[in-house]
Amino acid sequence: MPTRILIPSGVLCLGFDRDALARGVAAKPDLIAIDGGSTDSGPWSLGAGQSKYARSVTKSEWRELMLARATAGVPLVIGTAGTCGADACVDWMYDITLELAAELGQSLRITRLYSGQTAAIVTDALHAGRIKPLHPAPDISAETLSQMNNIVALAGAEQIQAALNTGADIIIAGRTTDTAIIAALPLMRGDHAGAAWHGAKVAECGALCSTNPTSGVIMVDFDDAGFTVEPLATGAACTPHSVSAHMLYENSDPFILYEPGGHLDVTGTQYHALDATRVRATGSKWVPGPYTIKLEGARAAGYQTTLLAVLRDAHYVSNAALWVEKLGAFLIALITKRMGLDPATYDLDFRLIGANATLGAMENRTGTPVEVGVLLIITAPTQAIASEIGKLANPHLLHYPLTVGEELPTFAFPYSPAGTDRGALYEFALNHVMHLDDPMQAFSLVTTQVSP
Repeated sequence: MPTRILIPSGVLCLGFDRDALARGVAAKPDLIAIDGGSTDSGPWSLGAGQSKYARSVTKSEWRELMLARATAGVPLVIGTAGTCGADACVDWMYDITLELAAELGQSLRITRLYSGQTAAIVTDALHAGRIKPLHPAPDISAETLSQMNNIVALAGAEQIQAALNTGADIIIAGRTTDTAIIAALPLMRGDHAGAAWHGAKVAECGALCSTNPTSGVIMVDFDDAGFTVEPLATGAACTPHSVSAHMLYENSDPFILYEPGGHLDVTGTQYHALDATRVRATGSKWVPGPYTIKLEGARAAGYQTTLLAVLRDAHYVSNAALWVEKLGAFLIALITKRMGLDPATYDLDFRLIGANATLGAMENRTGTPVEVGVLLIITAPTQAIASEIGKLANPHLLHYPLTVGEELPTFAFPYSPAGTDRGALYEFALNHVMHLDDPMQAFSLVTTQVSP
């Protein structure tokens, strides 16, 4: 019998087709798996230890999946809980699950998989030679590791299998590879290893591998030779092109995918359309290797205040870059004079929205927009300093003239006050792998029985 995995969506809070989910439950899956996040949105979630998604939306969608799990009678697994998988986010997701268990009257065995790492643990591994940098990676030391707000290790299939072996109805996992929560059960049942990892990679983002990416729901059948993938929303289809193309998604190599304990090689994979909606893939290979896990860490890199002004005068719109250049030099001199700050201790970053806000100096498209938004991002060692610089810059962002002799201009602020304190700015500060002698060496499990 194949191992059947139901994936409701590429990530919890992205939404899914309810009718398709019902069809998936009726098809008797062996496990329901969904991702809880990733590093796609940047380092804030990991640095702050918070989900970027609304709690109300998380609870609403998780309620539907808990009901689906109860109907199917199979485990429900979420990986990278709370966007980043930090231990605090696992607990946050656990609290939501407890609330829903009480509201739904469900008796549950819940297992939490924690992937958080202390600076001391990683420092010891560094000194023991068990930490290796990926490319690119910053230099790390005991000092830099101690500055991390959160460090997580990416769990693989073995850690999810350990959680499944607790007999859990629901598994709330910290940071995992996107594929691990899907590949774990097929691997545990002895299905083809290459197919398990490849099918998991294809299905990790739900229906993104289909012709209707927003429909969410995907079913994957794994067996001893390959895998078959099918989208369950009406009108959605998988094609050999859409399935094979997913190896390009968030992956530097279209044929190789590294995971804890080895890598997937799809160089010889064959894709066949079984019918109008299903695709079967065979020939994928799993190549065992050293058991290493990726580490991610984030730390505070300063505090930010932003100001936004809008230029509409044609003279200023066409000379926006020159205006910003002159204003920046003026503000740096004024900050030095009035606040006594060394320019090396803070940063003024102007973004011209409508001109080059995305690519900056690399922008090669030209044109004259009706208006240009000028976003000033101030980064400083403390929020107090960033806020003070923002208040100093405020009147000049509103009235600074392009030339000395011209009439004093007035620009638009879209809101008042113009300055917004953003709080801590976080940066990724780890891109390394850590060698483990035992897959559970860097992880821990907590299992709780919950009754209504």
